[in-house]
Amino acid sequence: MHTLTLNSGLKIPAIGFGTYKATYNSIMAALDEGYRYFDTASFYGNESEIAEALTHSGIKREDVLIASKVWKSEMGYDNTINAFAKTLENLKSDYVDVYLIHWPRPNLELDDWKSSDLETWRAMEHLYSQGKIRALGLSNFLPYHAENIFSRCEIMPSVAQFEFHPGYLQFPALNYYRQKGIQVQAWSPMGRGRVLDDILIRELAMKYHVTPPQVCLRFCLHENVMPLPKASSRERMRENLACVNFSLDDEDISRIESMPPIGWSGEHPDRERVKI
Repeated sequence: MHTLTLNSGLKIPAIGFGTYKATYNSIMAALDEGYRYFDTASFYGNESEIAEALTHSGIKREDVLIASKVWKSEMGYDNTINAFAKTLENLKSDYVDVYLIHWPRPNLELDDWKSSDLETWRAMEHLYSQGKIRALGLSNFLPYHAENIFSRCEIMPSVAQFEFHPGYLQFPALNYYRQKGIQVQAWSPMGRGRVLDDILIRELAMKYHVTPPQVCLRFCLHENVMPLPKASSRERMRENLACVNFSLDDEDISRIESMPPIGWSGEHPDRERVKI
């Protein structure tokens, strides 16, 4: 399997498995199909299902990487320490491979979100220093949110996760994190399915004899972005991993980069959710 090396030295697969709304059965299937990086969060409510699936799979804990996140209501130093302890209990593990702040603002009404972020990060650094976390990360942090962390942190983030897919590239954030040497991860790498019927994506799928999801995932890899696709069927799981078996030419990359906006989830860290 293709791998990436984080600035912490941790090696991770180039493609992960997104577990939002994932069940025990789908996690078991993903393990069986070869996925070895699972992205979860306390908010998803399925950390225990991941632990159960891993136990029943017979795969060693050290052979699977698990990422989780501290939720908005769990932020702050003490709350983060407690939330992380609960995550370890759910995962039946004594460490988490990657741990992220899920959103930069605990709520949109809180003016002093910067202090909340810093206290949360300080707790994560403490857990990292104890060997309970192997890499730290930020989720849904725009550059100015991240600058607050960078101004005071002792340990740099290793990953930055945000929505990224054809039609919603967020290049300012992507380039910002690239310059910092931080690995970008893409949630919703297919625009929650809305991108798959786009005329260009379908044209390129026919040209390369692949599926529209594979075009989206291959584009992420070209941009050195680690996609975190979700899937419920084994066929789709296999297809997603097989996206490494072809390449997009430069002209087609440029065409995807120039696509009109499409597929945005309606989520933004500084705004109320937009119903799409």
